[in-house]
Parts: sequence; structure tokens; C-alpha cells
Amino acid sequence: MSTIQFQDEQGVRIITINRPDKRNALNLEMYTRLTEYLIQGESDNGINAFLLKGEGDCFTSGNDVADFLKNSDLGPNHPTFKFLFTLLDLTKPLVAAVAGPAVGIGTTLLLHCDLVYADNTAKFQLPFINLALVPEAGASLLLPRLVGQTKANELLLLGEPFDAQIAQAMGLINQTVPSDELMNYALAQSIKLAQKPPQALKISRQLLRGDKALIREQMLKELEEFALRLQSDEAKAKFKAFLSK
Repeated sequence: MSTIQFQDEQGVRIITINRPDKRNALNLEMYTRLTEYLIQGESDNGINAFLLKGEGDCFTSGNDVADFLKNSDLGPNHPTFKFLFTLLDLTKPLVAAVAGPAVGIGTTLLLHCDLVYADNTAKFQLPFINLALVPEAGASLLLPRLVGQTKANELLLLGEPFDAQIAQAMGLINQTVPSDELMNYALAQSIKLAQKPPQALKISRQLLRGDKALIREQMLKELEEFALRLQSDEAKAKFKAFLSK
């Protein structure tokens, strides 16, 4: 069974991260499929919104570390970062439904979503500093904009987990929804977006997001520093300890 699945419903492309036995950890093949299904949906006039979710009781535990380290020659065309730049370039709205852990990129990708809903089991974390790494996905720019500088400092420099109530209070997510209602609610909101006038929706998103070139520039700076940090002695020691657990 595919680890990334999609189905189209009422103008919404529902994309599911489907690797529950590995806590929906993302490997490079999965990033390639995510990018492919987003780009396909962008060019399909029958698709007007995206909904991203995880299978089971986890959104995603982040990168599959072993797989990532085997393919650590980073650049804009690396599958992980190609996916992130695809998120930046989307012209159609993206909604996320978060249940359980949303770790690392599982949290930073939410900064590129238009609407985010979570249930009470959701746990967010930006643990880059704990692995001797730096933020990605434009988080060093987008997170302070969203939650304020002091809160962004706390989240990125301490790297500690936080729950859905805290995420909602700081504005990272739109609403906390009961677990048994999460998917239906997120899909209903996605369908509402898909039914809006598409050109007005596209332009409204552009205006709301501001200078995309500035975000791209920050993402490239992060990528450069991330690649350097990944080869550092302190990062190698952290990854060795992580993989030995």
C-alpha cells in the first residue's frame, strides 16, 4: 500500500501520509509523492483546495532520520526541500488536519497552510536545536510573524513540545476539534474554500501572504545553514545518539 495516498472529493484533494507503523515518518520517496500530488492538483481545474492529514493517531513524526542521513546532499532539488518550496508556490489553499504528533517538518509545514485544525491529542514540536540543526521551511521568518518574536524564540531555541490548546492560543492553529469530528470538520472547511471564486481566492491568498520572494530568500538561507549544520561534529553526535536509542 502506498505511503502517500490521495483522493479527490468535491473539489478537494485529500492527501494522506500513510505510514502508521513508522509514526508517519517521511522518507524521500514520500516527499517526492507529496510534491507530485500537489503539483498535479495545482494544474487540475477540478481541484480547488488541498487537505493534508496523517493516517491513524499521528500527523507525522517528522523526517525518517536514517533515510534522510543516507541522502544528506542538500540543495533546492533535494526531495525534502523541493516539497517545501512547492508549498511556498501553491496557488490553491491548503488545509491541515492534525491528530497526534506533528514533529519538526510536521509543524513547520503548517506555517504554509491557510487553515489548520487539530484535535486534543495533537502534540507539536520544533526540535531542530536538539539535533544541533537550524529551522527550515521559512520558520525563522514565518513563526515570529505568526506568534511573535518572544514566543518563536521559546519554540525554536528550546525545542520543547506543546499541545493543541497552546497552539491555538498562540495562533498556530485555527481551532481544536474533538477527535471524532476532526476529519469531517476539516473536510467541510476545505470544501467551503473549494467552492469560493477561484481567482478571487488565489489573489486574496497572495495578498495575505505578502512578499513570497522574501520568504523564498529566507528558506534558501535556512537550507544553506541546515546543510552546514548537518555535517557538523555536534550534529553527527546528536544523530548517532538518536539512532542508537
